[in-house]
Amino acid sequence: MLSIFLGVVGPWQIIIIVALILLLFGGKKIPELMRGLGSGIREFKDAAKDPNEKKPENTEKSEIETSK
Repeated sequence: MLSIFLGVVGPWQIIIIVALILLLFGGKKIPELMRGLGSGIREFKDAAKDPNEKKPENTEKSEIETSK
């Protein structure tokens, strides 16, 4: 499926899409969007590994709060 998509979209179309994204969101907002996308993908992969196993959330925050 991906090879079909890549066959239709050429390098000029990709450049135009990237330029439009830069115009819409600006250079400062894109790293934040990518960071959010990366964390979402990581959470999805963690949830897909073992749905029965739950890991403690925000362990760093709880350790910091208990040390105060």
